[in-house]
Formats: sequence, C-alpha cells, structure tokens
Amino acid sequence: MTEPQTQKHFPVSWDQFHRDARALAWRLAEAGPFSAIICVTRGGLVPAAIVARELDVRLIETVCVESYTGIGRQGELRVLKDVAEKVINAAGGAGKGVLIVDDLVDTGKTARVVRDIVPRAHFATVYAKPMGRPMVDTFITEVSQDTWIFFPWDTGLAFVPPIRPGGV
Repeated sequence: MTEPQTQKHFPVSWDQFHRDARALAWRLAEAGPFSAIICVTRGGLVPAAIVARELDVRLIETVCVESYTGIGRQGELRVLKDVAEKVINAAGGAGKGVLIVDDLVDTGKTARVVRDIVPRAHFATVYAKPMGRPMVDTFITEVSQDTWIFFPWDTGLAFVPPIRPGGV
C-alpha cells in the first residue's frame, strides 16, 4: 500500500511542543489516575517525560517500534522491544490504568500494534492525523494527513523561504 504523498510542512519549536505536551497532561489529569506510562519510542520519549512529571507517574516503560524509513515514508513495522508484563498487569491486567504516550498518530499502524499489546490502556498523543485519530483516546492538535510534522529534535535553526516567494 502506498502512503499519501506529504505536501505540507508543520515545524514545531521546543516551546510549542512543551506547551502542547503540558496541554495533553491537563486533558489526561481527569482521565486518570494512571499507574504507569508506556512511551512509544522514539517520538514518545519527550512527551512521556513531560506528562509523567505533570501527572506524577513514576513507573515508565517503553515499547520500541520501528516504522519510518524517511520523511513521509512508512515501511514495515517491527517491534524492537516489547512491554514488560509487570507494567501491563500493573493495575488490573491488559493495560488497565496504564497510559500510552506518543508524539503523533499518523496512519494508526503503530498505534494498532501497541494497542494489541495493551488493549485496555488509555492512548494519548500530542498530534493526530485523520487516519490514525480513531486509534487514540486523547490528543491535542489535529493536522491534515498530507502534513509532515518537523519535531524540534529533528531540526535546527535555518532560513525558511516564504510560502509565496517573490515579494520583499
């Protein structure tokens, strides 16, 4: 299956990402309490740290999933590291009382793999695209499916040409 062609860019600064991750924590405060957080690496590491701090969650686990092969290209999904049984069963089994955090849900393929591991967990992302949105319980900002988000850990300061070039 061919993924949609990415046409739009959405750069996110560190300040904006921090604000959005804290907004996610605010939304999640009423959905909890959570006994553990499972962050989807690598993108979920930063928002999981912010959410864990804000919600005072100390038990943090990772699930390592590899999928992207470049900008806008999602390849075959591989689970590189699974979730420890102790975390899955921390609050009643199958992930009940556990929070999954990721930076983005795109097509929903990664989210489906993680949901299959912890089906009763609450799944939250900072950003969501329409194809993946049904896979998450909570998110902050929706962007179009043809948008590529440039996260602050993937970028550096550089000149960006105007959207409509030619004017001074």
